[in-house]
Amino acid sequence: MGRIVVISTGGTIASRWQGTGFAADADGREVMATAPLPEGTTVEVVDLFRVNSPRLTTAHQLTLLRTVHEVLADPGVDGIVVTHGTDTLEESAFLVDLHHHDERSVVFTGAQLPMGTAEGDGPGNLYDALLTAATTRGLGVLVSFAGRVHAARGTVKTQAVALDAFADPSRELLGKVGFGKVTLLRTPRRPQPLPVPAMPEVPPRVDMVMHHADGDAVLFEAAVAAGARGIVLIGTGAGNATPEIVDAVRAAVERGVLVALTTRVAAGPVTEIYTHGGAVDLVAAGAVPTGTLRAGQARIAVLSALLATDDTAERVRILRESLTPAEREALVEA
Repeated sequence: MGRIVVISTGGTIASRWQGTGFAADADGREVMATAPLPEGTTVEVVDLFRVNSPRLTTAHQLTLLRTVHEVLADPGVDGIVVTHGTDTLEESAFLVDLHHHDERSVVFTGAQLPMGTAEGDGPGNLYDALLTAATTRGLGVLVSFAGRVHAARGTVKTQAVALDAFADPSRELLGKVGFGKVTLLRTPRRPQPLPVPAMPEVPPRVDMVMHHADGDAVLFEAAVAAGARGIVLIGTGAGNATPEIVDAVRAAVERGVLVALTTRVAAGPVTEIYTHGGAVDLVAAGAVPTGTLRAGQARIAVLSALLATDDTAERVRILRESLTPAEREALVEA
C-alpha cells in the first residue's frame, strides 16, 4: 500500500507514568512498536520531539511544518502520519494544512489514554492513521481519531477525556475507518495553500482575548502593550463585544496589529448582525471575521499571515484568503 513516514512529537500517545502524572516519554520507534501495520505498508520514523502538546511553541510548530515538507520532497514517500498530543493537535494540523500543496495525505493522530494502559486507544488510532495516509489523496491534512477521519480545517478537540475527542461542530463528518478501509463521506474545500515561511529568529506574538459579561478592554490593551502583532478576539454569540472593545480594536489596527474575530460559540460562522459593539462595529473597526474557524485555528491563520509579509494590508488579505470560498461567501451573504 505504500511507504509512510511517521513523525513523532510526543503527547499522550507517547506518555508514561512519571510518579505524579503522565508525560511524553517514549520515542517514535517505541510508539510505532505498539501498533500493527496495515498490510503492504512500510514505515519509517522521524523522532522530532517528545513533549506534552500544551508545551509546544511556535518554533516547535514551524519545525514540524518544515519537517513535513522536507519528508515530502522525497517522491518515494506515499504519505505522512504525525503523532501529536491532543491539546494543541488542532492548531498544528491546521498550520500544516494552510501550507500543504501536495496530493499526498498528512494525517495527524494521537491518544486520550497513555501508552501501555489496558484499554489504550493509541495503537488503534495509529493503525487507522497509517491506513488513511496510505489510501487517500488530494484531501489536504487530516485528523484520524477513534475510527473517524476529519479535515484539519475546522476540527477541534470537543471532549476533554472521552476517546472520541475530535469533531468539526460546523460540518458533517469527513469519513470513517473500519474493516481495513477508509470510507469518505465528503470532500473538504480548501483555499490555495500558502508558501512555507522562513523560520523567524523571534516568532511574532499572537494573543487571544475572550469577551464575557463585564468584559472590558483591559486584557486586549494589555496584549497590545505586551507587543502582540496579532490578536484573536473571541466574541460572544455571532462575534460580539462592546463599544469599548470596538475602540480598542480600532486603535490596535491603526498601530498595525492584525485582529481576527471569532466566537466562543461551538458552531456556526461569525456574522455581522449586531451593532453597539457587535460584529458590525468590530469589522468596521478593522477586525477580520474568521468564519467558522475557532480561536486556536484563527490564531494560526493570523500567525501565518504575519509570517508571510511585513505589509499590513497584505496581511489582512492573506488572513481573509485563508478562509475557504464557501466560508467567505457565507460571511458576505450574512
